[in-house]
Amino acid sequence: MLAKIREFIKKNQEDIILVIGVILISLLSFAVGFITCSTQQKEPLIIEEVE
Repeated sequence: MLAKIREFIKKNQEDIILVIGVILISLLSFAVGFITCSTQQKEPLIIEEVE
Protein backbone atom coordinates (compact mmCIF):
# COMPACT_ATOMS: atom_id res chain seq x y z
CA MET A 1 0.00 0.00 0.00
CA LEU A 2 2.70 2.48 1.00
CA ALA A 3 4.81 1.44 -1.97
CA LYS A 4 1.93 2.25 -4.35
CA ILE A 5 1.51 5.71 -2.81
CA ARG A 6 5.25 6.37 -3.02
CA GLU A 7 5.30 5.24 -6.66
CA PHE A 8 2.31 7.48 -7.49
CA ILE A 9 4.03 10.48 -5.89
CA LYS A 10 7.28 9.85 -7.75
CA LYS A 11 5.42 9.42 -11.03
CA ASN A 12 3.35 12.62 -10.64
CA GLN A 13 5.78 14.76 -8.63
CA GLU A 14 5.81 17.72 -11.03
CA ASP A 15 2.01 17.89 -11.24
CA ILE A 16 1.63 17.63 -7.46
CA ILE A 17 4.12 20.47 -6.92
CA LEU A 18 2.32 22.59 -9.52
CA VAL A 19 -1.08 22.07 -7.84
CA ILE A 20 0.34 22.85 -4.39
CA GLY A 21 1.98 26.02 -5.77
CA VAL A 22 -1.26 27.23 -7.36
CA ILE A 23 -3.19 26.59 -4.13
CA LEU A 24 -0.58 28.44 -2.03
CA ILE A 25 -0.52 31.44 -4.38
CA SER A 26 -4.33 31.57 -4.36
CA LEU A 27 -4.48 31.48 -0.57
CA LEU A 28 -1.78 34.14 -0.28
CA SER A 29 -3.60 36.42 -2.74
CA PHE A 30 -6.87 36.01 -0.86
CA ALA A 31 -5.19 36.74 2.49
CA VAL A 32 -3.48 39.88 1.19
CA GLY A 33 -6.74 41.14 -0.32
CA PHE A 34 -8.67 40.40 2.87
CA ILE A 35 -6.12 42.18 5.06
CA THR A 36 -6.04 45.18 2.71
CA CYS A 37 -9.82 45.41 2.67
CA SER A 38 -10.21 45.06 6.42
CA THR A 39 -7.73 47.86 7.14
CA GLN A 40 -9.49 50.38 4.89
CA GLN A 41 -12.52 51.90 6.58
CA LYS A 42 -14.86 53.32 3.95
CA GLU A 43 -18.17 55.04 4.46
CA PRO A 44 -21.14 52.89 3.48
CA LEU A 45 -22.75 53.56 0.11
CA ILE A 46 -26.21 55.14 0.46
CA ILE A 47 -28.69 54.78 -2.43
CA GLU A 48 -31.45 57.36 -2.57
CA GLU A 49 -34.42 57.69 -4.91
CA VAL A 50 -34.44 60.80 -7.09
CA GLU A 51 -37.84 62.12 -8.12
